Amino acid sequence: MSGSSGVDANLLAQNISSNIQRITLLTNEIQQMMRHFGTAQDTTILRQTLQEKQQNVNHLAKVTDKYMKDFSSLPVSPEQRQRKIQRERLITEFSNALGVFQKVQREVAKKEKEFVERIRASSRVSAGDLNDDFGGIASPFKSEIQAQTQSYEENFTEEDLHLIQERESAIRQLESDITNINDIFRDLGMMVHEQGDMIDSIEANVSTTEIHVQSATQNLNRAASYQTSFRKKIFIFIAILVVVAVIIGLIVWASQKK
Repeated sequence: MSGSSGVDANLLAQNISSNIQRITLLTNEIQQMMRHFGTAQDTTILRQTLQEKQQNVNHLAKVTDKYMKDFSSLPVSPEQRQRKIQRERLITEFSNALGVFQKVQREVAKKEKEFVERIRASSRVSAGDLNDDFGGIASPFKSEIQAQTQSYEENFTEEDLHLIQERESAIRQLESDITNINDIFRDLGMMVHEQGDMIDSIEANVSTTEIHVQSATQNLNRAASYQTSFRKKIFIFIAILVVVAVIIGLIVWASQKK
C-alpha cells in the first residue's frame, strides 16, 4: 500500500483502526509492567519485555502514520463526505493513542533515570560504609581491610557499571522514540491542515459549479422561451399567408365566374 492509486479505502481504514487498538492494548500492558519497577518483580526479563513492547508500539505508530498518509491522499469528492468524517475520526483516535503512549514513555524514562541515580548513590554509600567501620580510627587490620574493600568495590562497581550502561542505553532509546512520536504528531497536523484546504477547495468548486449550472439553466430557459416565441410568430405569419392566399383565390374565382 505505497500509493493512493488502486488502494482500497475501506481496507486502509480497517488497518488503521486495528493498529490503533493494538497500540492502546500494548500501552496498557506497558503501564501494568511499569508498576513493578522497584519491586521484587523488577527483573532484567521484565525490563527487556517492556522494551520489546515499546518497540512494537513504535513500529505500529510508524506503519499507521504511513497508512494515514495514504488514506489522506485518496481523492475526496463531494459525494464522499463520509470519508472526510472517517478520516477525522481516525486522526483523532490515532493522536489520542499516541498521546497516552508518549506520556507512558516519559514516565518510563523518568523511572529509568531514578534507577540509575539509585545505583550510583548506593555505590557511593557502600564505599563510604566500608571505610568507616572503625569510626575513623585506624584499624589494626588496615591492610587486610583495604584489600577486602578493594576486591569488593571492584566486583560491585563492575555490576553497577553494567546496570548503568544498560539503563542509560534504554533511556537514549526512549528519548529517540519520543522524538519519533513528535514527528508523527507533526505529520498528523499537516494532514489536518492540507485536508482542510482540500475540502474548502472542493466546497468552493461545488458552489461555483452550482452557480454555473443555475446560470446555464436560466440561459436554456431563455433560449427555450425565445424559440417558442419565434415558432409562434412563424405560425402566425404562415396563417396570415394562408388567409391572404385564400382571399386572393376567392377573388380570382369570383372574377372568372362573372
